Order: sequence, then C-alpha cells, then structure tokens
Amino acid sequence: MRTVLMVAEKPSLAQSIAKILSRGNMSSRKGLNGACSVHEYTGSFIGQSAHFKMTSVCGHVMTLDFIGKYNSWDKVDPAELFSKAPTEKKEANPKLSMVKFLQVEGRGCDCIVLWLDCDKEGENICFEVLDAVLPVMNKPRGTERTIYRAKFSSITDTDICNAMNHLGEPNRNEALSVDARQELDLRIGCAFTRFQTKYFQGKYGNLDSSLISFGPCQTPTLGFCVERHDKIQSFKPETYWVLQAKVNPEKESSLTLDWDRVRVFDREVAQMFLNITKMAKEAKVESVSKKEKVKQRPLALNTVEMLRVASAALGMGPQHAMQIAERLYTQGYISYPRTETTHYPENFDLKGCLRQQANNPYWAETVKALLSEGINRPRKGHDAGDHPPITPMRAATEAELGGDGWRLYEYITRHFIATVSTDCKYLQTTISFSIGPERFTCVGKVVTSPGFTEIMPWHSIPLEESLPHCEKGDLFPIGEIKLLEKQTSPPDYLTEAELITLMEKHGIGTDASIPVHINNICQRNYVTVETGRRLKPTNLGIVLVHGYYKIDAELVLPTIRSAVEKQLNLIALGKANFHQVLEHTLDIFKRKFHYFVDSIAGMDELMEVSFSPLAATGKPLSRCGKCHRFMKYIQAKPSRLHCSHCDDTYSLPQNGTIKLYKELRCPLDDFELVLWSSGSRGKSYPLCPYCYNHPPFRDMKKGMGCNECTHPTCQHSLSMLGIGQCVECENGVLVLDSTSGPKWKMACNKCNVVVHFFENAHKVRVSPETCELCEAALVDVDFNKAKSPLPGDETQHSGCVFCDPVFQDLVELKHAAMRHPMHRGGQGKRQGRGRGKGRRPGGRLNPKKPKDKMAALAAYFV
Repeated sequence: MRTVLMVAEKPSLAQSIAKILSRGNMSSRKGLNGACSVHEYTGSFIGQSAHFKMTSVCGHVMTLDFIGKYNSWDKVDPAELFSKAPTEKKEANPKLSMVKFLQVEGRGCDCIVLWLDCDKEGENICFEVLDAVLPVMNKPRGTERTIYRAKFSSITDTDICNAMNHLGEPNRNEALSVDARQELDLRIGCAFTRFQTKYFQGKYGNLDSSLISFGPCQTPTLGFCVERHDKIQSFKPETYWVLQAKVNPEKESSLTLDWDRVRVFDREVAQMFLNITKMAKEAKVESVSKKEKVKQRPLALNTVEMLRVASAALGMGPQHAMQIAERLYTQGYISYPRTETTHYPENFDLKGCLRQQANNPYWAETVKALLSEGINRPRKGHDAGDHPPITPMRAATEAELGGDGWRLYEYITRHFIATVSTDCKYLQTTISFSIGPERFTCVGKVVTSPGFTEIMPWHSIPLEESLPHCEKGDLFPIGEIKLLEKQTSPPDYLTEAELITLMEKHGIGTDASIPVHINNICQRNYVTVETGRRLKPTNLGIVLVHGYYKIDAELVLPTIRSAVEKQLNLIALGKANFHQVLEHTLDIFKRKFHYFVDSIAGMDELMEVSFSPLAATGKPLSRCGKCHRFMKYIQAKPSRLHCSHCDDTYSLPQNGTIKLYKELRCPLDDFELVLWSSGSRGKSYPLCPYCYNHPPFRDMKKGMGCNECTHPTCQHSLSMLGIGQCVECENGVLVLDSTSGPKWKMACNKCNVVVHFFENAHKVRVSPETCELCEAALVDVDFNKAKSPLPGDETQHSGCVFCDPVFQDLVELKHAAMRHPMHRGGQGKRQGRGRGKGRRPGGRLNPKKPKDKMAALAAYFV
C-alpha cells in the first residue's frame, strides 16, 4: 500500500480537508513540534489503495536572511548588502522545528500532495516543503510521478473533492517571483534602513521611532499620505458666492432651485446677478424632462474592495480585516479571501451558494424571491486568473461568528446577494426654470424598482420631496432670492480606503501585502490613525518623505516600484529571467543608495529644523564612567543614554522604564548602574550602560544586563544572584531580583518566566552553597516575627527553592506551568552556564572563594 503525505498551510485547514476527504473517518495525533497535527486515514489514490497522512505547516517554512556576520549593523557597510552579502534560507520559526517535523512525517512516503493556499506565496511554500521532504521520501520507480498540487478556492466538500480528482503540479515560476520579491525587499530595505537609522539616531534625540525604516513599497505608501498632507498645508481658501432661489408651487410648500452657473468668485458680479433676478416676480418653467436611470449592482467582491469597505464602513483596519477574513476562510464560511478577480467563471454554482442563505432571518425573503424568480448573472468583471471572487460558502449566525467576524461575513454575504440581484431603477425628473435672464434647475428622483438596494440599503436612492406636476410655460411665484457667501475647503487627510485605492491604481504591493504596508507605516510612527480611519503623517513621516523628494524623488514616487512589480509578474508568467530581474533592479537601487548617502545632508537640513540634537534632549540620569559627568536619558524611542561630553550614545533595553540604581557603579568601568523594569508584574534587572553595549567577557553578547554577566565577584552578576536553571527554556537561568522586596521574585534571564516567592520576607539572599538533589543555589530567607509563615514561628530558613518542603507553599510561578528542574533530563555534571541545574557559570560543584579580585578577573576578562 502506498503512503501519501498531504500538506496544508495551516493546522485548522489540514483538519478540515482531512475530515472532508476521509468522510470523518480518521485518526489524529499531535506532531513532534506540538503545533501541527497529523490526520491519518485509508482511501484510494489514483486508482490504488493508499494510506494518507494529512498535516500542515504554519505559513512559510523558511525565511530569507543574510548570513551571520552581515547581520551586524556595526561591522558591515550597508552598501555591501546589495551584492556582496550572501543570503541563506533559515527556518522561519526555529521553535517549531518545522523542517524536522516534515522530515519525520515524510520519511518512507511514496507521494506528496500539496494543499497550500493557491496564490504565489502558497506556491513558494510548496517548494519549501518539497526541499524538506523529498530527500527522505521513497525514490520514484522510473518516471513515476510523486509530486501533486491541489487547486481549490474554498473549504467545501465539492471544492475539496474536485481538487483531489484534478491534481496538477506546483508552479516554479510563481515561487521564483516570491523569492525575487523577498530578496529585493531584504537587500534594499536593510541597506537604506540601517544607514538612515544609524545616521539620524546618532544625531537626534526625539525622533520617537526605534527604527527609521525604508521599504520599496512602504515608502511610496507613506508618500501618498504626505502628498495629501502637503496639499492640505498649501491650500488657500477662496471666497465664492452662490445665488439661491426658492419658488412656491403651492401656498404651504417651497422648492429650492440650483443656479446653473453654480458659483462666481467675484462679489460685484454676484451682486449684479442678484439685482437682475430680484426684478422678476415669477419663475417660468422652461422645460420638464423625465428619464429612467439605472444604478448598477456591484461587481463581484475582490480583496481590495473588501478591505476598502471594511475600513470605510466597518471601521476595521486592513490588517485586522484580512486576519478575520482568513479565519472565516479556514472555518469554511467564505471562499479564499486573497483574489484580484471580480468575475465569476461560467461553471460557478451561484444558485448553490445562494440556497445556503435561504434561512437567515436578515435576508431570507430577498434570497427566496431571487431563487423563485431566477437570479441575474453577475456583471462581467476582471478575470485575473487566480481565484473566484470572495463568496459566502456556508450559512452562519451572529452567535457563531460574533463581533467583527459577523460584521465582515454579513457584508460579504450582502455583497454576493447584490451581485445576483437586479439593478436599481429610478425615474429622474429635471425641471428647468428661468428667473429673468438666469437659469435655475431642480432635480427629483423616484425609485421604480429598488433591485439590489434592498439588500444593500446604504446604496439606496435617498428619499426626496416629490416635485410638483408642471408643464413648459407654467409660472410660479418666487419665495426668496438670496446670495450665499461660502469658502472653498481643503481636502481631508487620506482614509485607509482612499490609500488602498491609490496603492492598487499605482501597482504598489499586492492584494495580500497592501494591509502589511499600511500597518508598517503606522507601527513605525510615520502616520497616526485619526477618527474616521484617516491617516495623518507625523513629523518624522513628513520630514522623511520631503527628504527623499529633495534627494531622489524616485525613492518615494510609486513609478519605480510599479515597474518592479510588473517585472515580478513577468517572472511568475515565465516571461522574464529571475536572475536578470534581480541583478538589474539591485543595480538601480545600489546606484540610488550611493547617491542617497552622498546627498544625506539635504535630508539632514530638514531634520535639524524639526528635531532636537541628542545633547539638547533628555534629562540627566546616571554618570559616565569615562568623564564622570551626568549622561542624559532620552526617553523617545529608542530609549538611550547620551554623554554630551564624550559624545557617546549607549543603547538600553526597550519597552520598559529606566531609573538610577542606588548610585552603584560597575566594578569594571565605573559607569553608574541603571535599573530596567517592565512593571510590577514583569521583571527587572540592573545593567551597566557600557557593558550592555560593549560585552566585557567572551561568553557575553551585546544587550546583556547584570543578570547575564559572568563577573565572578560583582554583587549584581549572574554568578552571585543566579539560583537555578529556568523551568521553561533551555538556556535561561532564574536570577534573584534583589530590588523586588517585599514581594520577592526571581526571573529568567532569557524568557518571560517569573517566580514569585517569600512574600513579606525581610531579606532574601543567595547562598554560596548548592542543593545536593538539583544543584540549584540555596536561598537564605529572613522573615519578620509577626509575618513569618515558617513552622514554629521561626524567622530564618535556608533551603532549595525547588526541593525544600518548607518553601514549597511559598513559591508561585507566573507565565508558565511549573515543572521541577530535576525532570529535565539527567542530573550529571553541569554543562556550562545556564544549561545545568546550578547557578554558577563554570559549573563547579564545590566552588572555592577566589584568591583575590584581580585573579578572578584575569580568568574571565577578555
């Protein structure tokens, strides 16, 4: 019997597809990585009986990155990233061990069926899966085919079974176009981002962004927002005048007429027209015309239109709307949500989808009427050749989906029903009047057939007062004629919906990546989302775009990226060579980069006007170890310390608070220590600003605080405060937080595990002795007599946090399930810092006191 491995893009999809193909008759188990399940069943495959194993990945298996040394911002010239720096594929999420998991499940399989999402990214993941699995699969006999690709657009029985019966092959060209986009974005984005981040953060203190990023799509997206901001700023309002007339067809009623000239910008001319018309006592009907007009039903729904409506009408950001749509798709409620197509194929079962909605109380009547009278063929839209338009595939209730899920599903369903409804028809009556020599008009609309507006009431023709019945030559008394003074108003800031329209029009990003680019400019603090989901550029966003315009406008204009997107599409169609497109595009941007670096002074002049230099920002906090003057703490992102005397800047841990640590100094460099804290429920640790940026010991890395420092005698180091191996992660050590009393705690120096213990203790100290059972350091605890939880009213006790029965009820683990450290493999000798059970870096079982401080430093110091 052949074994067939099948791989989907997400665990929930794998379960749904396996359930459909096995008709619910399958066995399931967890995979070795804990995130993916394997569903097994027996069935037939291409006319032979086969054992099926259905599993999944979690998005991309691999990600592109530079090899090790090129990831250092300090040691590598950003210009090298365009061509010299080699790239490699790394596991996208190493914790998931996805490659190992796929190889374990793929070993001994005869065939593989790829159920990845049917878009370019999905094709790319197909080949990532094949690279992992093919080496361990059984070798094919002769020319036997072993790789199959399933093409589907929704998680319904018919679509999935149809895909299984018509298996194709993965598309190498589409996968290559994704590889090209990844490499271009990585090389171009990293080079510009590293250069401008280092340049400007080294000079200005209040930029309030931890990264001054550049992206080939992200930057033109920001450009649209700033362009609108500039129009608003440069707008000069003009005064204009409008002539408004009211006639009284009957005693009680009045009719407001619109002036055919619309408006004039000269006050005297406007006054002249007013004087002329005021001489007339009656308005004469010059003509009456009636026309039947049609408001067309919408085109079928694609991704961009869905994101536009979600932002404008539902108040959901594009990223959030896309996540909800993906969830609805994986649960089988809607078809695939990433599509550019607005045209249904001829064989699409529109009636079947409509019947699913016949029992929903919100639209049951409309649906039943359509089914009985016969549906209208949807309008002919654009066929991009990817997926059918977004369609509801299964009935749902508000209780099932809840909140935003239901609101988006409801819109998708109403839109679908509208596409198969009739157009809205209305009768438009236009009456033309003359008052003296001037012409005026009034228009009235009466709906004759509401059509699709019944299901989409927000598109309905507004109710208006009915126009009086009249004929040419009729005279009406004039109620009033007056002159209205008005002013032209500036445009408003771009809404997300308008930005999405501009991005689509100019070819910036794809239907899948548009939400990501908009989210990025918000995350980077380049724009803020105001009421009505309008995007207002920040000072930093404005200065960056103006700087790009000043140096090289093509960096921010959509033209060059649009051209690159076209080239990438040609790769996907097999009409362009991957290497040539990559080389040509990188060469253009490399030249632009060198010109940008040479001309950076132009952007710097704009920065100087808007932002303060480092020396002028921040507040004095701790003393520099070199000049012993106060360094300034700059709170704006990224927070850092700056010594204006030495002109040195020291980066600090982010996303927490920094304060001076008891004016204590580092024994190595005499810098005053600072204390970083993530809040009362989080963890805190002291650090030396100099050591944090320049690791003093060989086994330390940049960005380590005192809780990871291997100094043998410093009272704040890992050597003196480390207690035992973390109960959650592999390499972490639990370190006593000596500032946390009276709510004492120890925290892992690698992950987010925090252990609360000995509440209300007077003192907690780490003993030089270790536990005989688990080799963790013993802890000496002093309690106040009144609050001592120790048996027999004792106030002092020394023991192991993990093994001592007296301490067991006094220890509480946060963020993770408690596991005894002894259960983590063998109890042999410790294998170096953080890996064994003990706390000391060297792993000595019987630590001896060092002879003197200098001898100890000689052993550790680089």
